[in-house]
Amino acid sequence: MMDTAIGECLVAFMFGSFVGLLVQRSRFCNTAALRDAILFKTFRNAKALLVAMMILTIGFTTFITFGEGNPMHFDVGLNQVVGLFLFGVGMVLAGACTVSTWVKTGEGNVGALWALLFTFIGMFLFSLAWSANYWPPAASSMTGEPNLEALQLGYSNAGTLQEKFGIPAIIFGILQTLVLAGIYWAIRRKEDAQHARHEAALKKKAVKSEAATAEAAPAE
Repeated sequence: MMDTAIGECLVAFMFGSFVGLLVQRSRFCNTAALRDAILFKTFRNAKALLVAMMILTIGFTTFITFGEGNPMHFDVGLNQVVGLFLFGVGMVLAGACTVSTWVKTGEGNVGALWALLFTFIGMFLFSLAWSANYWPPAASSMTGEPNLEALQLGYSNAGTLQEKFGIPAIIFGILQTLVLAGIYWAIRRKEDAQHARHEAALKKKAVKSEAATAEAAPAE
């Protein structure tokens, strides 16, 4: 038992170190993926995020289809929407997602260290409030089935849909991947159009420069 636990810890350490190195060198960030696309019209991180989502979607739904893995079962409701919104606001204020905050902390960024510290403090305090006043009460509303009065939609993922309707989870995975691929393709087309406009502007500037040089030559 001890050897198995140590082996699992070593594998987790090596995998985490490898992923951390990739994130640090690539400067990948979930917050930057959306922020840069919206504010600065640059899509490097957004494309990387879409590719990662497509790979994960196909991978997870394939495992679920063949009965492998342990997909999470949790109710989807208004509480998730509110929680995700607050988490998103926090990421924007911190200037990075949780993964990037870890990376920046390791690089010696003091601001990221404070953000990471108060992330844990906030999670701890919220866990106390959640335990003291569970919203909505689990026994009456969070049963895995839709409960509109409690603003809960029940379990909603490819695994539960496969159980309820008998449709392989990979089908839902393929559909979601196609949507993500469509978004990726739209971004590539937008980038190509931006590049074409940039090249046209450079050529126009070069033509004007050559014309100005030609006009100035006889005067000399």
